[in-house]
Amino acid sequence: MEENQIPVSVRASSIEYAIRDVVVPATKLEQEGHEILKLNIGDPIAYPGLPTPKHMVEAYVEALRNGNNGYSPSYGIPKLRSAIAHDERRKGWNASENDIYVCHGVTEALQIIFAATLEEGSKVLAPGPHYPPYMAYPQMYGAETIEYKLKPDAGWSVDFEDIEEKMDENVRLLVLINPNNPCGNVSGKDEIYRLLSIAKKWPNCMIIADEIYDGLDFTGQHVSVASLSKDVPVFVLNGVSKVYYAPGWRIGYLAIHDPKKRLLNIRDGIERLLRSRLCASTPAQIGYLAGLDSDRTWMRSYSEKVVRQRDLCVERISNIEGLEVQSSGGAFYMFVKLTDEKWSSNDKEFVLQLLHEEHVLVVHGSGFSPELGIGHFRIVYLPEMDVLNEAFDRIDNFLKRHRK
Repeated sequence: MEENQIPVSVRASSIEYAIRDVVVPATKLEQEGHEILKLNIGDPIAYPGLPTPKHMVEAYVEALRNGNNGYSPSYGIPKLRSAIAHDERRKGWNASENDIYVCHGVTEALQIIFAATLEEGSKVLAPGPHYPPYMAYPQMYGAETIEYKLKPDAGWSVDFEDIEEKMDENVRLLVLINPNNPCGNVSGKDEIYRLLSIAKKWPNCMIIADEIYDGLDFTGQHVSVASLSKDVPVFVLNGVSKVYYAPGWRIGYLAIHDPKKRLLNIRDGIERLLRSRLCASTPAQIGYLAGLDSDRTWMRSYSEKVVRQRDLCVERISNIEGLEVQSSGGAFYMFVKLTDEKWSSNDKEFVLQLLHEEHVLVVHGSGFSPELGIGHFRIVYLPEMDVLNEAFDRIDNFLKRHRK
């Protein structure tokens, strides 16, 4: 059967997406009749109690009923672009409608940026651990991703000395995921100023500010990178998936902050790429617009629920031998350290055995960085408290059993 196979491209066969890859064996177990406790995927509406807000759903449905099912402008519906620009201005920088480009989620926005900025030999400097597409996609354009360290014993804060050592003239994009996925750390104003000062030394370096979780900052320290940059170009990424609880709509945006007007050619390239793929979903854009234009006090109760569940996880983990964790400052993830010798360098095997023996699904830390994520696993703390408690009971039993 394996003979005479037409070869697959190297770029496709080398891609790993840990968050989804672990779902494959979990699905097989479900097909065999097992119920899986899922703490693996950052899809807020996959868990009870965090539905997409009703007024946004109604706007989406009304758009469908009114026949808004055709193509829309390639850069986004003008009213939505204007509303996003207004929202970005509230965060402290002078965004205009023309700076906003609506995409099929932040993931497509990343692909557009990489296609417009990277060439053979280019580098992307991204935090380790990080969201997997930052490693997977640059290679498609002949570039490579270099990881800079986050400090695991200092709240996963940015290691600026490591960034300084790894910067060179080939680094086109310096990435800040803030709040971070998978670690949950939040970089404040002082850290962002320091990041900007490093980027400023390299004229062809631009910053990607992935701020998709900015509305889930529990520290009060989060600030827009674009609002602090007076000279370094910044690509701001955000969207409807996390803070507005509608990930399946696949609507995100790319906002360009170009204080010295040095991205005119790159902007032209981005627009050409966007026109070539037609447009993002028209009715989903209308649903997102309803969220931006409406009262947002509902977000407070959602965030309070997330924080309660975060605190439960910290308490439970602190009482389980073989695990250590630092509390998350934002988003809805924790990056848990495995301290038992058996698992400290074998996190993927831990995840797979935990799944098969206890039917609890988490994600191996090495899937977020082969070097800097090893010996950890990521959990999502969005399930209800009874599910979280049951999951931790099973994890505790698993660790005890394998320690004998």
